[in-house]
Amino acid sequence: MSSSFRAAVVQAASLPRDPLASARKAADLILAAAGEGARLIVFPEAFLGDYPKGASFGAPVGIRRPEGREDFRRYHEGAIDLGGPEVELLSEATRATGAFVVIGVIERDGGTVYCTALFFDGENGLVAKHRKLMPTGAERLIWGFGDGSTMPVIDTALGRIGAVICWENYMPMMRMAMYDQGITLYCAPTADDRDSWAATMQHVALEGRCFVLSACQYVTRGAWPQDYDCALGNDPETVLLRGGSMIVAPLGTILAGPHYGAEAILYADIDPDEVVRGKYDFDVTGHYARPDIFTLRVNVEPQRAVTRDSGA
Repeated sequence: MSSSFRAAVVQAASLPRDPLASARKAADLILAAAGEGARLIVFPEAFLGDYPKGASFGAPVGIRRPEGREDFRRYHEGAIDLGGPEVELLSEATRATGAFVVIGVIERDGGTVYCTALFFDGENGLVAKHRKLMPTGAERLIWGFGDGSTMPVIDTALGRIGAVICWENYMPMMRMAMYDQGITLYCAPTADDRDSWAATMQHVALEGRCFVLSACQYVTRGAWPQDYDCALGNDPETVLLRGGSMIVAPLGTILAGPHYGAEAILYADIDPDEVVRGKYDFDVTGHYARPDIFTLRVNVEPQRAVTRDSGA
């Protein structure tokens, strides 16, 4: 028998353009959730570096306006380096609590930024990352594309933990690649706050026979400076992301949420044995698979623009 434990999803606003302040807020929330007994804590997409809801970055078709270039410069400046103080703050918080934390960040790598999920494991600090494979819509203008080398599922004392970000959850082959790695704690940092998201999370839980933990920000226009280019207007009370965070069990039962309209930390007790109970009648990569008809090939090699040969 496996031991039950408490998990949490954090629904909170980041502090746009101030990733260090966002990291401090995240560290405080980690301490708060761990103080309530949470051993796994999941944060939203782009919690450090911000999700720029409503911004256009000055890019009509065929045009890049100077002010859009400046908007990107500021966005790049507000991203994080994985060797920076924000990561150290989160490492300290997980070290102090022993919690496993999954958090969405905007990661800076040269001139490109990536929408990334970071994995922190107690004493070990940052242990892995997942870069979003397919930015959605206008996100492709500002975010680079991840590759198959950062699709980890991490074996922990709590279970096998991985992350699929926002609309990656609508990529059937990516979900299959995660199920094939034996994921039991499926983390879904997101910026999708629509009513339909809850049904998606229930579907994933049922399909993968895994626990699904989805976290979305609750954030208003007032979190950004007045000069933020927002298609939704400048009323500071306008809600840009309304939340909808939730936790779902392997048979689709909602254990917490979806919660809308305010910051919150949602908790649920996780019984790992429910994963195997669920797979009794449906194991998508096991007895319910038909590899004689359907197969999936996954390229896990890093994709680099430049490779250097020694010439030897």
